[in-house]
Order: sequence, then structure tokens, then C-alpha cells
Amino acid sequence: MRPLVTVTPALTTTVQSTFVTGGLPREHGIVANGWYFRDLAEVWLWRQSNRLVQGEKLWDAARNRDPAFTCAKLFWWYNMYSSADIAVTPRPMYPADGRKLPDIYTYPADLRGELQGALGQFPLFRFWGPAADIVSSRWIGKAALHVFEKLRPTLTLVYLPHLDYNLQRLGPRHPDIARDVAQVDEVCGELIDAAQRAGAHVVALSEYGITEVSIRCTSIARCGRPAGCACTTSLAAICWMLVPPKRSPSPTIRSRMCTWRAPS
Repeated sequence: MRPLVTVTPALTTTVQSTFVTGGLPREHGIVANGWYFRDLAEVWLWRQSNRLVQGEKLWDAARNRDPAFTCAKLFWWYNMYSSADIAVTPRPMYPADGRKLPDIYTYPADLRGELQGALGQFPLFRFWGPAADIVSSRWIGKAALHVFEKLRPTLTLVYLPHLDYNLQRLGPRHPDIARDVAQVDEVCGELIDAAQRAGAHVVALSEYGITEVSIRCTSIARCGRPAGCACTTSLAAICWMLVPPKRSPSPTIRSRMCTWRAPS
């Protein structure tokens, strides 16, 4: 088995897309977790359609060799409308009154009710946001066990996001990180034990590592403004970076655009 190395930019969706296609970001098109869509003149983050990922997918290549091959893809990104046989991914519902309700998208569709009936509602607000913690990874681990034991896919891809949270919030040297590693190790252990009992081969991998950085930062707006790529305006104490459609910046800058609160 050849060694795996990460790519740059080392971001969740970018690296996962490289893992499943074998291509570089310039080939599969997922240059970041979000980017500037020229036809919309907007930055969109965390899109979910698998049709954004260009190139042959791992499970399609395997199915061409063996028509009996099946793949379950759990919480790896770009998981909606995928050609994988089984898919489970976060998909909130947005009622007309503006609420955001936890939910999941699954294929087949009836798997949604089956999983949430057995495990309870997917804990979306423990998956991302300020309350993110081990609860979501435990739910994902149990869902993966349910799918593996009931459907027995040839390949099961499972993404456990837990270590991303505090490593980014607190840094790798924070004393809480050892607890986080132990928590996700327990979830991984249950999955690995089940797979090995069934005679499956296990590969554990990560998209990237997180290291200490200095507190110095570069202002994207200041870099882009002299070249005519960006301008700023203040609306209701929120600062926005506006990108003229005909002067869109480089892929690196496009991938990092965001809104931030203006200093008081």
C-alpha cells in the first residue's frame, strides 16, 4: 500500500476529495471548504452536492472492476447525490420561519428514519458551532456500526470530526487535548473492533495535522485592495469584503473570504 500524504490547502473537503479521486485540488476542483463562484459573484461555503467533485470516485472505479462492490459513505463531505451505494450526511431543515432544525440526508431515503429512530435525532449543534463536542462523533460511530452490521458494504468510509474542534479552538498544547484524543480513540476502537471481527481491513487516516502558529496574521482585504480585487464597507457594525466579479482574486484568497465583526 502506497503512503498517503496531504495536499495544500490542507482543508477537510479538499483532502477528502483527493482521497476519493486520487487527484489534486486543481484536478477535482475542491480548492477549499468554500470558494468564490464566478457565475453568482458570491462566496459559498460547505456545499454538499457530490457533483462538484470532478474525476472518477474510488467506489466507481472499484465497481467497474467488481460489480458486486458496494460503498457506504458516512459524513465524508460532498455526500449528497453521490454515486455511493449508501450515504449519510448532515442536512439541516430550514422552515419558512427562519429556524434551523437538526436533520440528516441519507441514501436510501428510508435509512434516515431508521438511524434517527434507533439513535435519536442527529446532534447537529454538537457537530459544528460553539457546542461541538464528542457527542456528534459518538452518534456517527453508532450510525456507522448500524450500517456496517446490517448492510455489510464492501467499503465503509467514516468521518469522525471530534479532534478538529479543540485543536483549532485551543491549540495542540492545551491540556484538554489529551482528553479529546481519548474520547475519539474510544469511538474508533469500537469501529475497528467490529471491522476486525468481520475480517475487514482497517485504514485510519487524517486529512491534516494542526500545529502551533504565531499570532501574526495577514489582512486579506489589505492585500486585495491595492490590486483592485477587494473593497470594504461597514454596515450595522459588520464589515464585509466585496469582490468585483471581473476582478476576482486568486484561489487562495477566494477560499478564505468571510465576514467579521468590525472593531468598536
